Amino acid sequence: MTKKTKYFFTVFLSVVIIFLLTGCTGDGKNDAFYNYPVQGETEVVPEKDYIHDSVVEKGFVSVSEEPSSYFSLDRNTSSYGYMRRIINNGDKVEADSVRIEEFINYFDYSFPAPESGAVAVSGYLSECPWNAENKLMMVGLKTAEYEIQSENANYVFLIDVSGSMAGVDRIDLAKSGIKMLTDSMGEKDVVSLVTYASGVNTVLDGVECTEDGRNKIKKSVARLTASGSTSGEGGLETAYDIAGKHYIENGNNRVIIISDGDFNVGINNTDDLKEFIQDKAKSKIYLSVLGVGMGNTRDDMLQTLALSGNGNYAYLDSETEAKKVFCDELNGTLKTVAKDAKAGVTFTSAVEKYRLIGYDTKLISEDDFNNTEADTGEIGSNLSVVALYEIKLSDSEEKKLADIEIKYKDVLTGGEEDKSVKSEITKETQSCDDLEFISCVAEFGLILRDSDYKGSASLSEIMKRLQSLTEYIGGDLYKNEFVTIVGKASEIYG
Repeated sequence: MTKKTKYFFTVFLSVVIIFLLTGCTGDGKNDAFYNYPVQGETEVVPEKDYIHDSVVEKGFVSVSEEPSSYFSLDRNTSSYGYMRRIINNGDKVEADSVRIEEFINYFDYSFPAPESGAVAVSGYLSECPWNAENKLMMVGLKTAEYEIQSENANYVFLIDVSGSMAGVDRIDLAKSGIKMLTDSMGEKDVVSLVTYASGVNTVLDGVECTEDGRNKIKKSVARLTASGSTSGEGGLETAYDIAGKHYIENGNNRVIIISDGDFNVGINNTDDLKEFIQDKAKSKIYLSVLGVGMGNTRDDMLQTLALSGNGNYAYLDSETEAKKVFCDELNGTLKTVAKDAKAGVTFTSAVEKYRLIGYDTKLISEDDFNNTEADTGEIGSNLSVVALYEIKLSDSEEKKLADIEIKYKDVLTGGEEDKSVKSEITKETQSCDDLEFISCVAEFGLILRDSDYKGSASLSEIMKRLQSLTEYIGGDLYKNEFVTIVGKASEIYG
């Protein structure tokens, strides 16, 4: 072989090796860097980086025409986590990604805890900062505190390891969160680990959390890598099958999915996914949905999983948020105490009109409110949940403004019938520091949404009110962080 022939042969061989290294991940792409879903051989490039369902704000409702308001209750917070990441990146937030109730419910509040049952409800009233003619009426819920260590757990971690999950903000966050949770588990708790990409792989099947078991779990998690397409449907099938296999009677049975929601093999639309996951929810196995990543994050798919699968939904954008979900709010994340929770608020003639702020995707009918079998939201242990109304008072002399009723099934007692807690709000009802802070969060959401109902809302006014709440905010890490976010948004939005 001549020197010239050897040279060309070497170049040809190098090209072949480079091609194989960058194109052998199963779908013809280097999945560690490729951020769009693939169906077969066809690239499907989304129009938006972060795909979510549109949110259509509900306007003011006349009390004379429709005195009652009904909606499903949950404590999902993913919209806030996503917003925080966007603002920290120095970008503007897409209006339809803002679900104001998830902003408000991200924080903890000092509402009265239940003396009996799983839920307590209280009411508060204040001026409306962005509309001087109206009032803010708040419904505050607090769930019972429950020690998760007092019962055995059966957790199936379902981890998306497709190519789109590569990176420190995706697969690495998933691994970090699982390790945190594993350290808190008892010896009789059982952990399984299922991964899905081009195919589905059962990595661990029912490992008890002894010292040796925890080490085995951590080592298995540390070896996870991301490549391939995304067979979400197959992963869910396997995860629920394994959870059923190790089902603990009167235990905490749960599938925990960590994904960017980019399903491109099998089910890949929200309608089919809703039907699929509603069927799985009948198994009495709960669901926790943890979203990660950007670029092709399918918030619409992850939200459908949570809303239809007896689940909750948070977005992990940092190690700090992973710690909040897996450590600080462990019981709230992983122990449901109020199942099929829903609210009904009926206004009196003392109110001319009202508008529920947020919950636009969670409204239900009066029939569903009164139907014991209706599938609504789930709320975890020791959590605060808020519903905020903007109301306009009428000329009526009636003192009572509204009756509040919360219905739910008490998981702690295993009940299948709706329990009910009630309260009322009058013109004499007082405000509280929690409501003053919540009004800042709501106003911030209205601005980011560029809402038709934002009135005179402004970031500078929010910042002034937050500064007056310095003592209330105190050392709360997350409320202090909100102050910082408002400051950054002021720079971005001008």
